[in-house]
Amino acid sequence: MILNDLIRAIDAEAPFALQESYDNSGIQVGSPQQEIKRGLVCLDVTPEVMAEAVRKKCDVVISHHPLIFKGLTRLAGETPAEQVVIEAIRHGIAVVAVHTNLDNIRLGVNHLLGTRLGLQNLRVLQPVKSMLMKLVTFCPKDHAGKVRAAMFRAGAGHIGDYDCCSFGVEGKGSFRAGDDTSPFVGKVGELHYEAEERIETILPVYLKHAVVAAMKDSHPYEEVAYDLYPLDNEFDQAGAGMLGDLPEAMQTEAFLQMVKETLGTTCLKHSRTGHQMIRSVALCGGSGAFLLPAALQSGAQAFVTGDVKYHQFFDATGKVLLVDAGHFETEQFARELLHDIVKKKMINFALLVSEVDTNPVVYY
Repeated sequence: MILNDLIRAIDAEAPFALQESYDNSGIQVGSPQQEIKRGLVCLDVTPEVMAEAVRKKCDVVISHHPLIFKGLTRLAGETPAEQVVIEAIRHGIAVVAVHTNLDNIRLGVNHLLGTRLGLQNLRVLQPVKSMLMKLVTFCPKDHAGKVRAAMFRAGAGHIGDYDCCSFGVEGKGSFRAGDDTSPFVGKVGELHYEAEERIETILPVYLKHAVVAAMKDSHPYEEVAYDLYPLDNEFDQAGAGMLGDLPEAMQTEAFLQMVKETLGTTCLKHSRTGHQMIRSVALCGGSGAFLLPAALQSGAQAFVTGDVKYHQFFDATGKVLLVDAGHFETEQFARELLHDIVKKKMINFALLVSEVDTNPVVYY
């Protein structure tokens, strides 16, 4: 298989269109057409990880954090990133990053973190906006079921935990076929009226081309009439952070101990809080302190994330138990998630998980 097959497999589960504007997910090193046979999954691409990939004869490294984030101005081997790029090119190893698009999908990094912490009823903390469209088309009544099913297969019609969502209303369409046409119904040059069904459904913008193509391929008309409308609705299947509930309320100290043991860290930083019991928990793997306002608005008693700044603890004091559990610690499960996503789509692809500990933070 080729590298582009891997990209398509990942995109089907964690669409690259969901990455943040500042991000650099996708192919970092390599050609989309190069052949790949064995991959190595990691959280960070360090020189040690690249050496592991060479040693294990891997031809692609799949990382959560981008190797090239702010861009490189030279390849002199003066920084770890430059060294990795040089070694990757030297050994013909491709590098792929799956970063904030893996964070932002509903069943992504934050969902897995929440599951590991024992949370139930998990839902996106801050859903994305301006990500949905409404598609409207018109077709003969007898063909409406076929067209509707094709759009659903392409990914349209999802609202919350419901799929195959649409609305239909019957009406009368009119058209006159031109001289160079081959009309499905009616005659060239004659005004024709046809009993049609108006079909409405919803879709994320990144599936627009796929859904429209499926609609056209299944539609009997030579020229398909359709409309696309941008929507301001929240898309609750994607966004930042996660919100969930513990099966039973826990005392603050017991909750902190559970987080510490689950994430395998030696210490936690946390704010002072007025809550004695924790039931509702917000979380975001990595640098998620920007979600503190959303966590407060949600009514959560605790917010678990990493990279919290000094003054952000003041903002949380007495309102929510803000827990800084570490960037690496809260994102460590991304390796497992990436492995499962790729293997789900590419069953026969040899895939290994890196054994290198890339956490740059050491606790004394």
